Amino acid sequence: MWYLCVFYHRLLDYRKPEFESLADLFGAFGDKRSSDFNTQDKVLQWRLPKHHHPDSPFHFVHLPYEDVARKIANRSILVKGIYELWGEGNDFEELEEAVKSYPDERKLPYLEYESTFKITVDSFGKVLSLQEQNERIQGLSYIPFKGRVNLKNPDHNFWLMETDENETNNGLPPVVKRRIFFGREIGGADRKLIPMYQLKTRNYLGPTAMDAEMAFLMANQAQAAPGKLVYDPFVGTGSILVSAAHFGAMTMGADIDIRVVRDGRGPDCNVWSNFKQYGLPMPIGLLRADNNLPPWRPGLKEVFDGIICDPPYGVRAGGRKSGGRKLLKGIVSPYTVPDDKRADHIPSTATYTLVECVHDLLDLAARMLVMGGRLVFFYPVLREDGSVETHFPEHPCFKLVATSEQMLSSRYSRVLLTMVKTSLYMEELALAARIKHLEFRENHLKWLENGNLHSSVFSPADAESGDSKP
Repeated sequence: MWYLCVFYHRLLDYRKPEFESLADLFGAFGDKRSSDFNTQDKVLQWRLPKHHHPDSPFHFVHLPYEDVARKIANRSILVKGIYELWGEGNDFEELEEAVKSYPDERKLPYLEYESTFKITVDSFGKVLSLQEQNERIQGLSYIPFKGRVNLKNPDHNFWLMETDENETNNGLPPVVKRRIFFGREIGGADRKLIPMYQLKTRNYLGPTAMDAEMAFLMANQAQAAPGKLVYDPFVGTGSILVSAAHFGAMTMGADIDIRVVRDGRGPDCNVWSNFKQYGLPMPIGLLRADNNLPPWRPGLKEVFDGIICDPPYGVRAGGRKSGGRKLLKGIVSPYTVPDDKRADHIPSTATYTLVECVHDLLDLAARMLVMGGRLVFFYPVLREDGSVETHFPEHPCFKLVATSEQMLSSRYSRVLLTMVKTSLYMEELALAARIKHLEFRENHLKWLENGNLHSSVFSPADAESGDSKP
């Protein structure tokens, strides 16, 4: 059945990927346990209303069941609401004709005497006064509502929505003609999550803490849910795992900085206290671990259902790996820390380039994710002379299913990559992945291999070109 999906007008590139990930989670493509389940057919049908721009918040989407639509709408961060559309038109006369022609067997169950209802008037691209809203509600008298009005807790919510008819409007997507929609609400997002989990009220924060809205989007992309185990190899202060735990997933994290995962800023201000603050289940473990030297025993595979992370790519924080410069250069030999000094010992570290970090992350995910598990991580993109570098990392065990870009400056953006594990990890695939990594390193921009993304983002363009100001 076709439903009207209305998005919040923000993070435009993230809207459909989040929706489609949740559709897959809630069974829109069939039962994954069924023998006839085909991963190649996991594509939703979308279409735009008449005269609407692709960036419009209004989209039609085809879903198999109303229950699936409700679950998606109630969990999504960017879906304002999903509606059973009773009618649409360019004016109120056309809308009335469409609503009257909608099948009675679909309308009458929601218009009965025993039910309560509420009508909300909304608009996109303009503001309607309270008087205008009341006039529009009065104009719906042709719909035979028999129940009582209940503005606080109605049985059924109905929405009258219209778009501005201006072709351009303050940077909003153009709408060539006015369009009016009327429908029954199936479900809507709980945006109260965002202020509830906002970083400014978070107990323990670090410089790279993930924004609450983005962390929830990442958890949705990874399909975090009860019974699933989610891992963050760059856990930091735990912002991403907090969002996964909110959706019921078991969580586990690691970080190379033992001061972050063990100490924080004291017994009441650490990663654990962030989970306690929101009444969430504690992580099953937080490790001091190096992504370059993973702690898992040989042969251990397919443990995690999802890996979600924001790898260090050198803008707010640079990547580090175990070793130290002298150890990596062979100036000093490997050493064993005496037992009496281990409690306070902080291991030495060295620079960890993004190319190496991404390769290790993909290898970790290929080994440790279950089949169908998801790897969700941010990847930096540098714009040179108006062009966009879109050479994303690859691995033979994974299929890239979604890319969502967020501009952070005129020269730099980050892309959220969502990959699904489609092949079992084998040594032959590991070798193929190593070859892909070498090709990726050879073909990629110089700033990425050198790990100097920070200077590429923040240095003036004229300084890079050799020009100097008088």
